[in-house]
Amino acid sequence: MKKIGFLSFGHWTPSPQSRTQSAADAILQSIDLAVEAERLGMDGAYFRVHHFAQQLASPFPLLAAVGAKTRKIEIGTAVIDMRYENPHYMAEDAGAADLIAGGRLQLGISRGSPEQVIDGWRYFGYRPNEGENDADLGRRQAEEFLELLRGKGFAQPNPRPMFPNPPGLLRLEPHSEGLLDRIWWGSATNATAAWAAKLGMNLQTSTLKFDETGEPLHIQQAAQIRAFRAAWKAAGHKRTPRVSVSRSIFALVDDRDRAYFGRSSQDEDQIGFLDATTRAIFGRSYAAEPDILIEQLKKDEAIAEADTLLLTVPNQLGVAYNAHVMEAILTTVAPALGWRQAT
Repeated sequence: MKKIGFLSFGHWTPSPQSRTQSAADAILQSIDLAVEAERLGMDGAYFRVHHFAQQLASPFPLLAAVGAKTRKIEIGTAVIDMRYENPHYMAEDAGAADLIAGGRLQLGISRGSPEQVIDGWRYFGYRPNEGENDADLGRRQAEEFLELLRGKGFAQPNPRPMFPNPPGLLRLEPHSEGLLDRIWWGSATNATAAWAAKLGMNLQTSTLKFDETGEPLHIQQAAQIRAFRAAWKAAGHKRTPRVSVSRSIFALVDDRDRAYFGRSSQDEDQIGFLDATTRAIFGRSYAAEPDILIEQLKKDEAIAEADTLLLTVPNQLGVAYNAHVMEAILTTVAPALGWRQAT
């Protein structure tokens, strides 16, 4: 059995072909899609965060809205770029959104991905310390965020406050107990996966990874997951960590599916460069008739290693079609692979 969620980038464009024409469309349709996903029996509604782009950005208003409109589904991000975040304000926002959702937040954070602008985090008022690079900045702010989520007091109270204070040092409020165990790190390397494990974060792996061995993506990711779990065990954490992988998977069950994805040319991993020196491997898409798809997915070693699968969805095709995409996976593929009980 696996938890299965969707992951939306929340693109919008004023194109006649897009059913998501504006920022308002992207945000409101994201809420509607989460409601539909819960109705279908999906386990998670996850959203990507990008800045300076016609995509979903500030996540907490959306997460809070989804939390208020749903009752059971997990609500998360994959991922929030910590180079752009104020850890203190983020801890307050996250605590509030988690309380609204009744403790269902699953926050994926990371150092971020290639951006739309040069050093966009500088416009938000952040910069690396002396001797740091931007990746160090993201990891430093992540560690500060984790510490704040512990709920320990750190601020000296005013001796003449407007309202009475509890005794001792003060923490940020609202505090949501248990949220610390539901923070994930989006990792593109084996080293950062091990680092995340030592800090007690869960692991998210996506459809992109630094190419560290030249092997197919799913094999590299499976090794990354095993390295994460070994580091987790060595760190002595008591709970069992969670691991997710993201994939583009489409079961071709009707003419719409075949028109959109039946001629997909992305059936092999692709190699590219994130910058002048960083070679990356981009994962293939899966699009086939259900019986073929089942056999293909059986061979994906990273999916086999993970407990959670996030299906990347083409949000600009509309809520109804994306609900169809999810339902097709849940009914024609997941039971045969043991991810769901057959009905």
